[in-house]
Amino acid sequence: MNGNASYRAGDVVYVFYRNPHTQDVANVQSAAVVNSPEKPDELAIFLYEDYYPLSSEMAVYSSEEEANRAYDYYYGDDDSAGRLE
Repeated sequence: MNGNASYRAGDVVYVFYRNPHTQDVANVQSAAVVNSPEKPDELAIFLYEDYYPLSSEMAVYSSEEEANRAYDYYYGDDDSAGRLE
């Protein structure tokens, strides 16, 4: 992610999401950029009914294609099972 300034509430982004029940499984998942319910002047990612602060430490991709390329890079392109298609 290249800073929060490039995102606005209402944008759809793509993130890597780890299954909380199976930590060795990661997927590309679409999410919404929203105003944080705790700090309305800050942005958050809304994913699976939870809010996550949008920060430079979070890997956020503006396109599905970009997220899938990063997924292939980090998790190996021989297994596309986690890719959003």
